[in-house]
Amino acid sequence: MSAEATTQPIPISAEFPVAWEQPGDEKLFWFFDRMHTPSQSSPMDLSFWRILYSGFKEGHAFYAIPMDMRVQQINTFVYATNLAPPPTEEEAKIIPERIGATMGQLQSLWDDEWLPTIREHLAFWDGFDLSAASMPELITHLDESIERTKQLFSLHFRIVVPVYSAISGFDDFYQEVFGKESPFGSFALLEGFPNKTVEIGQALFRLSRQAILDPAVTSVLVSNDGSAEAELRQTEAGRRFLVALDKFLQEYGHRSELWSISYPSWIEDSTPVYRTLRDYLRQPDLDLDSDLAAAATRRDERIAAARAQLQGYPQPVVEQFEFLLRAAQVGTVLSEDHGFWIDFHAVDRFRQVIREFGRRLAAMNVIDLPDDVFFLTQEEMRATAIAQPMPDQRKRVAERKAEMQRFAGVQPPPLLGTPPAHQPGDSPAERADRKFFGGPPPTDSTPQLIRGNSGSPGKVQGRVKVVHSLAEASKLEQGDILVAVTTAPPWTPLFATAAAVITDTGGVLSHCAVVAREYGIPAVVGTGVATTFLHDDQWIEIDGEAGTVRVLEAV
Repeated sequence: MSAEATTQPIPISAEFPVAWEQPGDEKLFWFFDRMHTPSQSSPMDLSFWRILYSGFKEGHAFYAIPMDMRVQQINTFVYATNLAPPPTEEEAKIIPERIGATMGQLQSLWDDEWLPTIREHLAFWDGFDLSAASMPELITHLDESIERTKQLFSLHFRIVVPVYSAISGFDDFYQEVFGKESPFGSFALLEGFPNKTVEIGQALFRLSRQAILDPAVTSVLVSNDGSAEAELRQTEAGRRFLVALDKFLQEYGHRSELWSISYPSWIEDSTPVYRTLRDYLRQPDLDLDSDLAAAATRRDERIAAARAQLQGYPQPVVEQFEFLLRAAQVGTVLSEDHGFWIDFHAVDRFRQVIREFGRRLAAMNVIDLPDDVFFLTQEEMRATAIAQPMPDQRKRVAERKAEMQRFAGVQPPPLLGTPPAHQPGDSPAERADRKFFGGPPPTDSTPQLIRGNSGSPGKVQGRVKVVHSLAEASKLEQGDILVAVTTAPPWTPLFATAAAVITDTGGVLSHCAVVAREYGIPAVVGTGVATTFLHDDQWIEIDGEAGTVRVLEAV
């Protein structure tokens, strides 16, 4: 995507009028990232994404990848554009060299540099007493938090570029050497490694097995759709269980539903955790630990078979296989672990800084509720906190809430502005990007059939459950097929209940596809239309390898 474009502007619909921020914005190519921001965003979210994209630019610059993102909010949805031109010939030569050099050091960089740096930033936030700080101290802390968040997301993209390039590069190599009989051949050699996302599901599973030892605790958890804390506190066994649950939340609860600072973490609202425990307790035969061990065994057998096939190949081919295999295996783990530490642990710390401002502005009666602060931008929040007296922001908040309500039922167009004249390139980094986000879903005129990207192998039939947010997750029962716009890591426990998963967004390297393969359930991703085409309780067949979804019985 480039600022220079000579093609025709994309038509604007009457239900989605566009007021551009700056003259000339209509000549840029704007995209709506449904994978990471599938729903409406608050003004504070917009401020957050501007910080994130500042880190995006710096992280990509490390690899000489031109990237200069700009974002704006259009009708409460966040759109982004890349102002940078395509890479020069010199950059095009440097990019694969720098990415390749990092791919060979992924594990040591993570252990010795990246994770220690992340922990240092987290320690900064954990060592600051928000409630005891004076307002000047809190404002200084906000400025420092913004700078640290920029640094963390610069590191985030310094990590993900070689991580996804490694996985994609191994897939390209595998298909070239072994053929393209299955879209999942290479990924079978990457499964079954412990990572933070799978670890959370296992920890919840073990917590459910602790609960199942006491019939009273089990009864409370199974009969409650949301929080069962008050009832559990009434018995000694329940109180013991809450101690274990609190330990789980302190370690794993710094995560929210999506990549946003507006959503509460599990520590703030543990309803998703209670729902998952309920679902796990209803599956007495579930054993996630054994499933992971079996996946590791299958992986090792497939690696041995691949190595046997390589006997007789020239030594450079064998060495390339081993190099890419190792990089892709480490990359598969880091694709989840970096998100655990940066996207959720760090972002939740930043959210708590904003919430402290919200509590203080509400106490001064310039907003009604602490969470109303998310309807201000960071600049507005900061200016309000500094001013004497503080200006009343309730009218502004009410107007923005009304705007959210006005566009609540509108489907934002995926693209706005003017498409670029040049075509996307085919560098390793660009191929990895397409495998992550997925290309346009294939068109098909077959009735009651939708197509998407192959996400995870397998063919099953089951009932549809369209889940737009984790608040609706309770309707998902064992054997149902989960249908969603996108899935973030906090959705992962649902994969132990669902028989399969279908999303509107994503490619074979998307979070949904990777986790579905770890859980051994079929997935079709990037359909573009699943959440609108399908409805609850339809009976469908999903074929993860073919990338198809067929309606067998309409409701």
